[in-house]
Amino acid sequence: MKPTLYTALMLLLLCLAGCDGFVEVEVPNSQLTGKVVFENRDTANAALIALYAKLRDNGLLAGNANGSAALLGMYADELLYYGNNENILSVSNSNLQPLSTIALQKWSESYHQIYGANAIIEGCSNAAALPREAADRFTGEALFIRALVYSYLASLYGDLPYATTTNYVTNRALPRLPVAEVYQGCIGDLEQAIGLLPEQYVAAERVRPNRAAAQALLARLYLYNGQWAEAANTASAVLNQSEWSLEPDLTKVFLRQSTETIWQFSPQSAAFNALEGATFIFQTGPPTFVSLRPELYEAFAEGDLRKANWIGVKTNGTATWYHPYKYRINTNTGTSTEYSVVLRLAELYLVRAEARARQGELVAAKGDLDTIRSRAGLPPTTAVTQQQIIDAILEERQRELFTEFGHRFFDLKRTGRLDTTMPAFKPAWETTAQLWPIPEAEILANTNLTQNDGY
Repeated sequence: MKPTLYTALMLLLLCLAGCDGFVEVEVPNSQLTGKVVFENRDTANAALIALYAKLRDNGLLAGNANGSAALLGMYADELLYYGNNENILSVSNSNLQPLSTIALQKWSESYHQIYGANAIIEGCSNAAALPREAADRFTGEALFIRALVYSYLASLYGDLPYATTTNYVTNRALPRLPVAEVYQGCIGDLEQAIGLLPEQYVAAERVRPNRAAAQALLARLYLYNGQWAEAANTASAVLNQSEWSLEPDLTKVFLRQSTETIWQFSPQSAAFNALEGATFIFQTGPPTFVSLRPELYEAFAEGDLRKANWIGVKTNGTATWYHPYKYRINTNTGTSTEYSVVLRLAELYLVRAEARARQGELVAAKGDLDTIRSRAGLPPTTAVTQQQIIDAILEERQRELFTEFGHRFFDLKRTGRLDTTMPAFKPAWETTAQLWPIPEAEILANTNLTQNDGY
């Protein structure tokens, strides 16, 4: 195994070519040793920026056809697939197998990103010459990334090998840690990150997470973990600040200067836009990749401004298809207009609404829910009882957060609704499909791994 700092340098050199949209870093012409990477603010920063580029372009957070928005939209009940690729069909049919290349790809890409985060954490802790402020911030960002990626992996695969170092000898033999403990690890990382990250953004256009980004993700994980009071309080810590506000014009929510964006990815270069536009928009039917299910289109009431502004309708005169239209640009332009929004204020209103409802704070819960409904041009909810309000919030999450990084699948799973929802869309649905299979190649490489039930 190469030294940890040298590994971080390799991460920098391999990824730097795709980082232009994040930051301009002049890399010294002289050869860099591993130690120098984390002894210099600019090169340490570049190693971290390279990791953001990996998150944006590969793995579960990518906005392309291989990211969670598309894959989990097909896996759940948001998207219909029109191609004939066998690997994608296995996702669309919710019939992944241990030999699936997609299951292995998402697992491998995610663990590479976790490894990169671990390398940065270790590098910053060992770099005596790196200014304390920079070391703390870089460490906080790496902890945020690690928690983000692990939370997605745990929601998909269940119990996981939980690596927090770059020690290959140790990592290659890790057993699966119970998913509850993985979540506690993610929560611990975010709590630590909140203490290290600055309150203000350090990069323009909110492309680097600050304290509020860590709080937003933490509020989500508290909700997923059933920690209602913590979820409500942490969401409030962001909602009570004046830095963000709901964008009144729905066509501007996913623009790079949206007032409700908490954290987003900038494109690869100044001429590019968010990958989601090119992934989902089609000009004529039938689609060549995916469309929104008609059932999702019909889930929006007439007069819902999201239906009018966030869904594109295409017809050939005899058939009609729908596509996500949150991102409205599917080509390169002279100047980047749309960034891929990962965390936004609307989610936090719905997190707090649900957390409050589950604690019996029904009036406050309805207030948060109606804030989102009002922005969509809808009247206040008619829900009255606790269960009615919770159901209304979950329905609002379906309409507000569709095709955003797998929210719908995770909501159905965490609320125990997959088995009652999915058979209507996929008659062959089985309970065991709630977890993806552990890749067979990983089990062969690590005999301490076990397979999920049903595979």
